[in-house]
Amino acid sequence: MTKGTHKLLIVESPTKAKTISKFVGKDYTVLSSFGHVRDLPKSKMGVDMEHDFRPDYIVPTKARKHVTALKKAAAKADEVYFATDEDREGEAISWHLAELLEVPTAEAKRITFHEITKGAIEKALEHPRALDMQLVDAQQARRILDRLVGYSLSPLLWKKIRRGLSAGRVQSVAVRLIVERERERRAFVQEEYWTIDAVFTKDGTEIAAELVSHNGKKLEKMDIKTAEDAQAIVDGLNGDTFTIHSIQKKRVKKAPPTPFTTSNLQIEANTKLGLSAKTTMQLAQGLYETGRITYMRTDSMNLSEQFLEQAKNYIGTAFGENYQLAEHRTFKTKSKGAQEAHEAIRPTDPTTTPESLAGELDPRALKLYTLIWRRTLATQMPEAELERTAMNIVASKTGDIFRANGSTIVFDGFMKVYRATKETLLPPLSEGDTVSNTSITPTQHFTEPPARYSDATLVKVMEEHGIGRPSTYAPTIATIVARGYVERDESRKLAPLAVAEDVVDLLKEHFPNIVDYEFTAGMENELDNIAEGKTAWVPMIRDFFTPFAESIKAKESTIEKMVQPVIPTDEICDKCGKPMVIKIGRFGQFIACTGFPDCKNTKPILKSTGVECPECKQGEIVEKKSRRGKVFFSCKRYPDCKFALWNKPTGELCPTCGSLLVFAGKEKIKCSNKECQFEKEQTHELTQE
Repeated sequence: MTKGTHKLLIVESPTKAKTISKFVGKDYTVLSSFGHVRDLPKSKMGVDMEHDFRPDYIVPTKARKHVTALKKAAAKADEVYFATDEDREGEAISWHLAELLEVPTAEAKRITFHEITKGAIEKALEHPRALDMQLVDAQQARRILDRLVGYSLSPLLWKKIRRGLSAGRVQSVAVRLIVERERERRAFVQEEYWTIDAVFTKDGTEIAAELVSHNGKKLEKMDIKTAEDAQAIVDGLNGDTFTIHSIQKKRVKKAPPTPFTTSNLQIEANTKLGLSAKTTMQLAQGLYETGRITYMRTDSMNLSEQFLEQAKNYIGTAFGENYQLAEHRTFKTKSKGAQEAHEAIRPTDPTTTPESLAGELDPRALKLYTLIWRRTLATQMPEAELERTAMNIVASKTGDIFRANGSTIVFDGFMKVYRATKETLLPPLSEGDTVSNTSITPTQHFTEPPARYSDATLVKVMEEHGIGRPSTYAPTIATIVARGYVERDESRKLAPLAVAEDVVDLLKEHFPNIVDYEFTAGMENELDNIAEGKTAWVPMIRDFFTPFAESIKAKESTIEKMVQPVIPTDEICDKCGKPMVIKIGRFGQFIACTGFPDCKNTKPILKSTGVECPECKQGEIVEKKSRRGKVFFSCKRYPDCKFALWNKPTGELCPTCGSLLVFAGKEKIKCSNKECQFEKEQTHELTQE
């Protein structure tokens, strides 16, 4: 690199440009492309199938002014560096930029880095490389493949189901997963069962226990089937005395978690922070671009030697030598088709504590950074040591056995920063000790159907099947919600709309490969092979598309159009007086006037909760959707009454403040009043007189 020359360095994001500008000298101008600068046109296929699937790239309208500015800057520069993200998409953006700026591929200076820090940027500038056309070809192949599938299938769906539908290669498989889970839920037959829970005391300390043996037989989950059976057991135990029969103690070690990859960051952020995959990636992008964390699209579990040494020193200083490891702990990636960046998601500097960023970061970004910081440090701390205790409490007359379990933390190890379990203390007792019975309660339960997918569980199952890659999980989920195939229920879980089931059924019957899990995973492997130079992209596309196109052509005349049912109602249109009916649209069912198109009156179908509005005492609380598709609950008399909640009400009032109680997920019920801290578990109890 010649001193005194003027250099242009191009990135995708203005935030990234601002951060990098701090680390380079005055000889550099750092500009942003503001994302993609070329893409396939939206108005047509944009792929020349007669000439080796040649893409017809255009500069979108929104990118034109940025491209013009970059061309002017490039004309004045002696050298141009391309510093887009280090993955296939980033490589393709650099290639598109080089093409537009007329920089020959062989002369393009490409720099890559896993973190935006002074050291990483300086090192990257010292070692520029050529564009990796294998990565570019893999990304082009993905884009062209998705375009061929989407623009071939979508017109067919318009004709056979209804207008406005669109199909995607990975999205269709994700929708199938959600539809099939919903059908499992419908087919599920709920069964009732009961448990017998007891509270014993010794010297003022309570011991919670559950009946595990009755009449000399071990109780299985479904053995107590009715309230009568449960009450009979309780009646038989009343007046009995209870003795500690055996105490078993066992020391166990608990290993720390692995470092964060894209998928398990999305899973953990969804589980612990309630963030969608899309929001998690948006926040992580911001943390990366401001230099707080390493690159967030990765399936590697590797941590750099430099970071490991820094982390070890910080842990020793902050927590003491007994929390340091003698040797760094390393991890191996186990996910299917692992690729992309070479490090896990970690803080760029372990000494940058969450507390030190409290005034700088948005609250949600701070929570995500805290999660990443704590988990990464935990990977380099010792195992936790627990002592688990199992105590049998025996009824003297019946011989029935209650089991109490407890655990204590002997050494917290990694749990010093990343808590994985809670202590359940049992009092110090000895075999033969007698305990007092405070209560014996029969508790009703019902078997639960398979849960709907959350962002976390859908990402997990997609990764297990090898469907998609780190960069595709979040946009896939966001796309199927935005396109009206899936909606979020009151617990933010993913529920299919009726049209999703129609599309999945059509694809499964007529284009099974498109929604086949193994076939889709195999396509991902083919794309990996292109990235590694093992396969050429044109033959791969041709092998797929030739039979696919023939199938599309054949099916156009054989698939019958689905007729959407119109359901009559007792409602009369308040605008023209004609009957109203229930129709199915893009976002599910709605009420419409039969006078269409002369009368276009429509109404949403409101799901009643059966709960009276506590504010006006006249309307009822119904389920609605915001403009962004988020479910909420409000008074049916809106706008006359503006009472609203984000969580579904139970119908009960808070015993502390009198406000409505609401379902809060994970078997919890809480008060809707934010200033009230009341919370309880969801249970169905048969209490004794």
